[in-house]
Amino acid sequence: MPHEENRAPDPVHPSVDPNPRSSSHVALDAEWLKGLCKDSGAADAGLVEIDRPAISDQRGEILATLPSARTLLVLACRLHRENMRTVFHSLTSMEFRHGWDSANRTARSIVAELTARGVRALNIPAGFPFEVERWPGKMWLTSDKVLAEQAGLGRMGWNRLILHPKFGSTVVFGTILLDAESTRYDQPLEVNPCIRCKLCVSVCPVAAISADGHFDFMSCYTHNYRERLGGFADWIERIVASRSVGDYRQRVNDRETMSMWQNLSIGAQTRCDRCVGVCPAGEEVIDEYRKDRKGYTDSFVKRFRQMEEPVYVVPGSDAQAYVKTRFPHKIVRSVSNGIRPNSAKMFLEALPLMFQRNQSDGLNAVFHFTFTGSESCPGTVAIRNRAIEVTEGLVGRPDLSVTADSRTWISFLAKETNLLWALVTRKIRVKGSPRLMAAFAKCFPS
Repeated sequence: MPHEENRAPDPVHPSVDPNPRSSSHVALDAEWLKGLCKDSGAADAGLVEIDRPAISDQRGEILATLPSARTLLVLACRLHRENMRTVFHSLTSMEFRHGWDSANRTARSIVAELTARGVRALNIPAGFPFEVERWPGKMWLTSDKVLAEQAGLGRMGWNRLILHPKFGSTVVFGTILLDAESTRYDQPLEVNPCIRCKLCVSVCPVAAISADGHFDFMSCYTHNYRERLGGFADWIERIVASRSVGDYRQRVNDRETMSMWQNLSIGAQTRCDRCVGVCPAGEEVIDEYRKDRKGYTDSFVKRFRQMEEPVYVVPGSDAQAYVKTRFPHKIVRSVSNGIRPNSAKMFLEALPLMFQRNQSDGLNAVFHFTFTGSESCPGTVAIRNRAIEVTEGLVGRPDLSVTADSRTWISFLAKETNLLWALVTRKIRVKGSPRLMAAFAKCFPS
């Protein structure tokens, strides 16, 4: 909360509406709102109206959170750049942790001030926690990267980070829902701060960021989130599956156990933040790169590339092949990503995220999936030219058809049901070449 003598001038004072589903507030002054955000600790802020078409897919969730929401106030909060550039991951993890904490404290301060003025305001947590009972589906209430772009706080770069025009990659975002309108709303930046230097490509140990613009979600997720979400679930299952202490140590070495302890103790963070550390986007850092590109690369990129470190990959994934070829000095650790769809619908929705394009070389086929029983959920999966397309319903002529009881299929994916048993009992029926089924499975290692 700013001191009384430094407080921004009052906006038009809103009246309080006792009806949470409608609001008669006079519009809040946009510049006053942004001034309040900066006085409270935010580096920047932007405003987006609830009815903007670009966020229509989030509107239902936002209104479920605050039914009277009219405005989204999006905050950008700073991370300290040198902490993100260091090769010592404990320092980077601590910076991220304090960055999220600072963003949440800032949001709470803003909400307190607005509430005192009669405005209904609700801050969405920056970072975790999520609505984890939805796992493995969408757990977050707002997509802050999308909102930050719409609020004019940056554009998505080659590294899939929102790059602020001044601060570049060293920012985190938060969102506050307001039940009042604003006098003005922001628009996306016309110029993207990303200069496509592709340093993020060269430093990524799992090839999640490709030179042609492709992003491999699964490879990034498996390595980067090793100590949380699916990685944590995989660790628990390794404990349960271990026959003895010695067997556990064969599955999980002592350093990994200590790493998990530390993440559970101080708050789980990401394992790899290379794309943040090497990015030269933003007014604060771009000249450093342009004046001495070799020196910049030697100082920040080579150190990450030369590090000896564990890299977590799914067996049979594109990342496994990449790290063995491009980073032979790094330690390959084969793990599961812990992602198991809990419905037939989620299985189809997850396929584009899990798809490993290099594993699909030479595959050109259409697959029909018909799920029965507790779910009726037909879908078509086309894999051609190392790309995937998933469509609702049965479209075109299939090269292979799968008809399955939905619960049996989900149990099979979780490795709890034997495929041969499911085929014999006709819980799963396959029409087409078994080779195509094997080729399909190869594209989605887990």
